[in-house]
Formats: sequence, structure tokens, C-alpha cells
Amino acid sequence: MMVGIDIFCGIGGLTHGLIRGGIDVVAGVDVDPDCRFAYVANNNAKFIEKDVSSIGGDEIRALWPKGASTLLAGCAPCQPFSTYSRRGRKLRADTKWGLVSHFGRLINESRPDFVTMENVPQLLDHPVFDEFLKSLRDYFIWKGVVDCSQYGVPQTRQRLVVLASRKGQVSLIDPVKNDPTATVREAIGHLRRLEAGDSDPLDGMHTACRLSKLNLRRIKASKPGGTWRDWGQGLIAECHRKKSGATYPSVYGRMEWNALSPTITTQCFGFGNGRFGHPEQNRAITLREAALLQTFPDGYKFLPKGEVPKFSVMGRLIGNAVPVRLGEIIAMSLLRGR
Repeated sequence: MMVGIDIFCGIGGLTHGLIRGGIDVVAGVDVDPDCRFAYVANNNAKFIEKDVSSIGGDEIRALWPKGASTLLAGCAPCQPFSTYSRRGRKLRADTKWGLVSHFGRLINESRPDFVTMENVPQLLDHPVFDEFLKSLRDYFIWKGVVDCSQYGVPQTRQRLVVLASRKGQVSLIDPVKNDPTATVREAIGHLRRLEAGDSDPLDGMHTACRLSKLNLRRIKASKPGGTWRDWGQGLIAECHRKKSGATYPSVYGRMEWNALSPTITTQCFGFGNGRFGHPEQNRAITLREAALLQTFPDGYKFLPKGEVPKFSVMGRLIGNAVPVRLGEIIAMSLLRGR
């Protein structure tokens, strides 16, 4: 039996995937109280609301049952490299990358049998990653940038994955050759049709943001897979008329049914924040659709029954999550290398 603890667990994307892949996850740690309900409601695991800097190896070791193979998993927040939030990058780099260092510290203090980390590919070129690898000096290490779509995640998502083992060689399993690529249609095509501003009475997470009259005209003029360059002159935003804005086509776009979605971000519920227009309906994707594109199962509970979701909160939690399917692949890889 392999037993895991998930550091920076969020709403449980990695945890849920590890469980589906055969690993028993006993606890998740996160400083954000907004994560508690979803994490506990969907995973038979304890939620520990703590800053990682206040946790020590003894506390981690006490959570693992005796005799089990142990796993420490984590995905430190990656905002320092976000292309959507460049202001204050140096300050964020100084504070956020400290979380990667704390994860390395916990590895040294708790000495798990296995380790996995998921993060943005840009971390490979950052000095903090070299320091992190020093915490794995007694481990066999596999690291690589993973195209999540090759493993059944229906979006263009590239992620750095690290696997480490004290038991022997380990590596990520290969994608299944000739396995058809998951698509937007397969992920969200079964959901109830909605207009902008409407909500599914049976699922509060399947709610679409309202659109202004101008943005409603814009989305009606948008083609699946196209850009704002397809619009008439009267619809083009002033910022895109400028020379500096003409090189940014990846906003105000529609997805395509039979293709991958763009990378799901924390702002994925807004039509103007990326290619987040529904392929057919005149609205942006809903929070439930974003979750499905992140491969959370249909029945994943994000809020208590009857509670109205806040787009900014749930968008942040879903966009920052590890795709469940990637977590499942990581579990299968670790169990194979045990």
C-alpha cells in the first residue's frame, strides 16, 4: 500500500487523481480555507489548513501509517510566471518560490519513499529548481515537461512533472499510442444549454457570466477557433487597434468542439480573458465546464448544496488545480516503479 500526503492540495485535483490511480491519500495541506469543502467532500482525506512554513517533518511522518510506502506530493503555486499577472513579478518570485524551497525542506525532514511535484515548465530554468533537486539527492529522479493532452486532458496544458523514488528507477508511463485525443465536445458537450447570465437549476456550478451588449455582439461575430480579427471594425477594442495590441490574438475567442481547449486559467469564466468562448453558445464557459476540462468528474462537489459560487474564487481554485487525469497518471507511474 502506498500512502500519500498532498502539500498545496487546493481543491483536490492531484489528490483525487492519486486516489483514482490507486494511492491512499490521508491528508492534504493548504493555507486557503476556500479549499476545505471541496477537498473533504470528494476525498476520504483530512484537510489541514496551515501555511507550509509552519509544518515540520515530524508532523508529516505522524500522518503516515506504519509499514506503508510513503509519498509526499506537492504543487507550489506558480503565479511568478503567470502571463496574466506580470505586475509585481519580482515580489511574487521572492515570496512564492519560497514555497518550493519549503517543499524541499519537508522532503529532507520527512524522508518519504516517493516524491512527486507538478509545476510550470519555466521552473526548470529557475535557480530554485536546482536547489529543490538537492533535496532529492538520495533518490532516483525522473523529470520532464508533459503534454497533458497526450494523457487524456482535453486542453493545451504543458506541465513540469518530477517523480522521485528511494526504491529504484521511476518514470512517467508512456501515452497510449493511437489513443484518440480528448476534445472539448467529449468533456462538456453533454451539459445543459445556457444563455449568458443563466444557471442550470440542478447545478449551481454550471452558471455562465453575464455579457455586456457589446460583448454579446462580439461573441456572436466570433468563429470557433478564430480571433477578434474576424470581427467588423465596429467591434474591435481600442487596445487591439494599436500596434502593440495587434499581436495579442488569444483573447475574445471561441473554443472548437473537436479540438483541445486552451489552458484553463484562473480567469477562464470570462469571454475577454482568453479563448474561453463556448464553441456554439453565445457565452463564456461555465465553472462546471472549466472543471470538466480540468478532468474533474461530473459529480465533483465544489460547494455546499444551495451555495452560490463566486466566479473569482472558484475560477482561481479550478484554474490552479492539477488536472485529475494527470494525478491519476502520476499514481500509475509511481505504483509501477514501486
